Parts: sequence; structure tokens; C-alpha cells
Amino acid sequence: MIYFDNAATTWQKPEQVYQTVDDVLRNKSGNPSRGSHQISLDASRVIFKVRKKLADFFNIQDSSQLAFTKNATESSNLIFKGFLNSGDHVIISSLEHNAITRPLHRLEEEGVIDLTVVDTEQGSAEFLTRIKEAITPQTKLVALTHASNVTGNILPVAEVGDLLADKDTALLVDAAQTAGVVPIDIEQLKVDFLVFTGHKALFGPQGVGGFYFNDDFDLEPLLEGGTGGSSKEKLNPDLYPDQYESGTLNTAGIAGLGAGIDFINQTTLTQIRKHEMRLLEKLTAGLQQISEIELLTSQISEERVGVTSFRVQGIDAVTVGQLLNSEYQIAVRTGLHCAPLAHQSIGSYETGTVRVSFSYFNTLVEVEEFLDALEEIIDFKSND
Repeated sequence: MIYFDNAATTWQKPEQVYQTVDDVLRNKSGNPSRGSHQISLDASRVIFKVRKKLADFFNIQDSSQLAFTKNATESSNLIFKGFLNSGDHVIISSLEHNAITRPLHRLEEEGVIDLTVVDTEQGSAEFLTRIKEAITPQTKLVALTHASNVTGNILPVAEVGDLLADKDTALLVDAAQTAGVVPIDIEQLKVDFLVFTGHKALFGPQGVGGFYFNDDFDLEPLLEGGTGGSSKEKLNPDLYPDQYESGTLNTAGIAGLGAGIDFINQTTLTQIRKHEMRLLEKLTAGLQQISEIELLTSQISEERVGVTSFRVQGIDAVTVGQLLNSEYQIAVRTGLHCAPLAHQSIGSYETGTVRVSFSYFNTLVEVEEFLDALEEIIDFKSND
């Protein structure tokens, strides 16, 4: 199988991830922070080490300001519903994933917040101007994807951070598509909340992610319950990150995520990004040679991650994906990719797209095989 659906989940993991998860499940899978016996202490050490590893990876000075969740979606829900209050105003881009838009639309429909969507398709300079113009005294949060999961275009989050530097408005960045591919420094980006998931370019298992929070901002917990310590208190303890981590953490998954970070650090972000850009350049060049292909991109920037969307003239996206899977054993994503707002923005809402997304484990040979398969499908359907 040639797997080109890494923007959804990175299927091929480094061997050390599998080995680490197996070792922790077998030998260190006690309940972290819930016992003084050796197995529980071993699990606690696993959590502590990975938390510190992730803090270093994102340049978070205090690792207690990083909490673990299941994924970026849970993280964004926790922040939105624990941070926003009645009368607050929120700004997002027109390229957002449903992990951002759905919880915010829920709060908007309930009359809690006012929501402004700023169009990305007039370019970066106009985007920044429109964000600046949209800010009001009630604007509490600007929430942006770091890179579109539909087109791969990277948004100017650092410039937005500069815009907000002298305001009482927080910046949330959804790094689901960039963590593990693009360097992320929360100090340089002036990020107040960073949400990430482990199962994409960080090479971790599914079911583990997290978020960074600037403790200058009040954030109420979304879940409450067992946290291991302070059991006599009626409410969650006022202690970071415990108050945001109710329930037993996914120790084996977190350990696997830590092994994924180790692999990235050993390989280097520079090498990973360089390889994915080579794959993207080869794919783009090949697609541009096929007259029936319409490449779809955003005007927000030319900087990309390894994600490309396209349509095929005369063949719907779902059919292309099904034929690639059944006839060529090539996995791609088709449809709206949980980001209908982004498709409205780039003009593909009615048709959806075929999306190809890379990881470090994909090869140039696989790209060539994909392009050959696509041409065969187009030729076959045109003669059908």
C-alpha cells in the first residue's frame, strides 16, 4: 500500500515508537500519579519525561503549562469552553478545520460569543489588515490553523502574534498539520494557546495530543474528576497541569509520542521538511503536466507543508479515490476533509477534492507510481 493520507493520520511510524509502546504496556502501565508503588511511579516518570520533551520541542519554558488530551479537537474544545465567556468576540480564518469551527459555532448559536471569519483569499497582507480591522474591545481570542489541512498553505501566525502583542487578545494556534514538520517556538510566535495532536507528523499513536496554555489567562477545566492528588478537595485542584488532566492518562500513547519526538530530533526537522518539500515539488510538477487536473491552493501564502488538493475534470473525487485504492493500492483522502469552510474559501465546496499528504516515510518512487496511476485512471475514464 502506498499511503498518502498523512494529514489525517501518519500510518507508518518509526520502529522505536512501536517498541516504546510495547515496553510501556508490558512493564510500566500502572496508573500515573495514583500510587506510591513502583509500577505507578514508573508510569508517572514516563509522563513527566515526555511532558518535558514536548515543552523543549515547542520552547515552552514551564512544562507544567502543557497538558495532555486525546487530540487537538479535545484541546480546542477545552480552551474554547473554559476560556470564553458571554459577550466575547472571536476571530478565525476561512481555512479552519471543524475542530476549530464547530465548537465556536456552537458557542455562537448559544449566544455566548460573536464570531468573525476573516477571508484568506486576498493574500497575506490583506488578511492581516482585515484581522486588525476586525479586532474590537470585546475580542478575546484569535484562533488560527497553522497550516490548512486542505491545501497545505501556512498562515502568517507570527505576524498575527505581532498584531496582538499590545492587546488583551489571546492567540490560539492549531498545529495539527505543522507540529513535527515546521519549527514551532511559542515565544517567537507569541502564542498563548497551542493545540496539537500526536498521531500525525509527531509520529505518535492515535488517542494522544495536548495543548500549551499561557497561565496569564484564566482557563476553567472542561472535565473534572480524579487527578491523583488533592483527593479531599471538592473541585479539581488549582494545580497545573493536574486541573486539566482528569482521569487516567494514556501512558503508553504518551510514551509513543515521546519516541516520535525522539525520532524527529534525531532526524532533524530540517531534514524532514526538506524531504517532504521534495515530494511536494515532484507531485506538483507532475500534476501540472496533466491537462485534466485542477490544482487547488490558497492565496494566503506560498509557504506550504506536504499537502496538496486537486480535482480531475470529468471524474468526481470519490471515484478517483476508490479507483486508486482498489486498482492501485494507493490511499488518498477525498471529500471535504472535515474542513467545509476551507472548501468554501477556495471554491471546492460542491465537489470536494482529492488530497495527497506526505510523511517522511514516503518516497519519490511512490510519487511517480501515483502519477502513473492517475494518468491511467484519467485515460480509462475518458474512454469509458
